[in-house]
Amino acid sequence: MSYDAEARRTRVPNHQNTGVPAIVVGLDGSATSWDAFAWAAGEARRTHGRLVAVYVMPFAEPTAALGVPYDYAAAQATRQEMAGEIETEALIRADELGIPFSFVSAYGDAIGTLAEVARDVDAHLVVVGRSAKRRHRLTGSLGHRLTCRKDAPVVVVVP
Repeated sequence: MSYDAEARRTRVPNHQNTGVPAIVVGLDGSATSWDAFAWAAGEARRTHGRLVAVYVMPFAEPTAALGVPYDYAAAQATRQEMAGEIETEALIRADELGIPFSFVSAYGDAIGTLAEVARDVDAHLVVVGRSAKRRHRLTGSLGHRLTCRKDAPVVVVVP
């Protein structure tokens, strides 16, 4: 497995073919994503598996396309800072449970990135929190769109 610099990804240890179940969880810092993290961590503990948390950052803000002034460098720095905070909190929680843990931060599309990481680590399960956004009732939530793919079984945690 290799993540190149162009993709701007944090490396994930390659544990394929070791027989250790991998559980990928989408983590964005929201309350529902932390619920998903807790459920996935419990499942990793029950199955003697490992947890891979994925934080996906968009390349640009949607408002930038509307002509709203946008400071790209400042936004990237803020995203990196947020990724660091989420990683630190996730490490603390995983350490408390005594489960093997990896963290991936990446720029891109959440669905594509979660699916790619799931394939790369040979995930047995992908876990996400339920979306609280109204527009997802029309366009489809992350969980719903992930279930349409065949990368790994998907669990959507509803608080």
